[in-house]
Amino acid sequence: MTHLLNLFAAIALLVWGTQQVRTGILRVFGANLRTILSRSVSNRFAAAISGIGVTAVVQSSTATALIVSSFVGQGLIKLPAALAVMLGADIGTSLMAVVFSRDLSWLSPLFIFVGVVLFISKQSTTPGRVGRVLIGLGLMLLALKLVTQSTAVLTQAPAVKALLGSLSSDLLLELLVGATLAVVSYSSLAIVLLTATLASTAVIPVDVALGLVLGANLGSGLLAVLTTLNTNIETRQVPLGNLVFKVLGVLAVSLFPGVWMRVAGPYISDAATLVVGFHLAFNIGVGIAFIGFTQVVAGWVEHWLPKPDKTTVAGRQRHLDPTALATPSLAISCAVREAMHQADVVEAMLIGSIKVMKESDVNLAQELRKMDDTVDELYSDIKYYLTKISREALGENEAKRWTDIISFTINMEQIGDIIERVIQDIEDKKINKGRQFSEAGLAEICELHARLLDNLRLGMSVFLNGNVRDARRLLEEKTKFRDLERQYAATHIARLADNTLPSIETSSLHLDLISDLKRINSHICSIAYPILDSAGELAPNRLRLPQETSGR
Repeated sequence: MTHLLNLFAAIALLVWGTQQVRTGILRVFGANLRTILSRSVSNRFAAAISGIGVTAVVQSSTATALIVSSFVGQGLIKLPAALAVMLGADIGTSLMAVVFSRDLSWLSPLFIFVGVVLFISKQSTTPGRVGRVLIGLGLMLLALKLVTQSTAVLTQAPAVKALLGSLSSDLLLELLVGATLAVVSYSSLAIVLLTATLASTAVIPVDVALGLVLGANLGSGLLAVLTTLNTNIETRQVPLGNLVFKVLGVLAVSLFPGVWMRVAGPYISDAATLVVGFHLAFNIGVGIAFIGFTQVVAGWVEHWLPKPDKTTVAGRQRHLDPTALATPSLAISCAVREAMHQADVVEAMLIGSIKVMKESDVNLAQELRKMDDTVDELYSDIKYYLTKISREALGENEAKRWTDIISFTINMEQIGDIIERVIQDIEDKKINKGRQFSEAGLAEICELHARLLDNLRLGMSVFLNGNVRDARRLLEEKTKFRDLERQYAATHIARLADNTLPSIETSSLHLDLISDLKRINSHICSIAYPILDSAGELAPNRLRLPQETSGR
């Protein structure tokens, strides 16, 4: 029983080590891997080669599938090119399986020691993340050694020998078991390495191991499909197309059972090498066979998963891609894009509010108030999405950007609330009572509104680009707008003194309105503070120190 528990523990350690390596690599090289993939899709062969290289580093075709799927979902690359990347990604995983099947256990203590030192001393930095990768590699090598030792003891037990003697190859069962293990462990690489190790220690026959390897290939394709189920249609198309390649490859191999054993068996005596070699040969064969049919399979997938019609109301592509959460830099970019959409909705509300005021359009007022629900929903979605990004995985700049996004979306949500109240006040105090602003009063409000709209657009630019000069301009507008608001409040009081009837009837609404516009402007201008603070252009504190006031 103890030896069986040791085996299960070693398997769990192998899976955990694989996860640590994948996570660490994505956190260190995530942005660079995205750049390589996005720039290497000029043709299907270049795309396949980039898939091989990226997956060999990440050690997970599933991770590559999620990255490429997010690119397709954002319209950065076409589906046929993405499918070519995935053909290369499967080959990259196979190459890593060959590397790890060698006896590299002597490197395990070194990797773990160096990795722990780096990770503990500089956890949130790039060296700390490299340390995580080294720890994962060391655990993988250690786990493979422990699996070998545990199985060597287990195979000597009479009961286990009798059980192994009764095993016979059943391809459907092997496919099912291999696929299930790959999905549960979230790693086909770990399952292939485990299968090769078990075959090398005679725990399972080689022909059974080959069936499990085919199942692990199917499982990796199925895993990517399951992971992207809740994403948009474009993102789901890549994993489905890759699964089609795998299914066709397995069907082709099943038509010629035992071919690999007859062809490679006489030349390869080591069972583990035979298994990982089969895994590599299978994926190379699938890649060569189907590299010319990516356009065809893309057509099938687009037929099965047609893209929905996009309108301004429904069907909008959401940018909060859950598959990007494994790559913090990519997830931050997704959140920025969604935050800009939230700002676009706020801008539409602001533009519409002046039309409601001028034309007394009740229907438009109702539509604009409903848009505030969209602003609130976007704020909640963005905030929840950002909380799912691991803070320890963020670099210094990414952590700052994380905070900036939260601050920006809070400001947009509060601006939306103010605009909603403004529109409600216009309905209650002007439209429903049939009142009108004085000509001078309406001109003043329109002047403030136009300046406010310009500031909102400048604030969006500051948030997106982080330009210090624009941030300085935006903050200067806060003082100008405040002075203008005071001036127009004074001229309104003067009109009241002149007994101007429209001004008297709309006095409460007029003063509340220009005050609300000033509040909106304050929220917009606050976008500049993080940028100027980082550039060191903000004064510490304008309050006088106690000793300065006491000396007077």
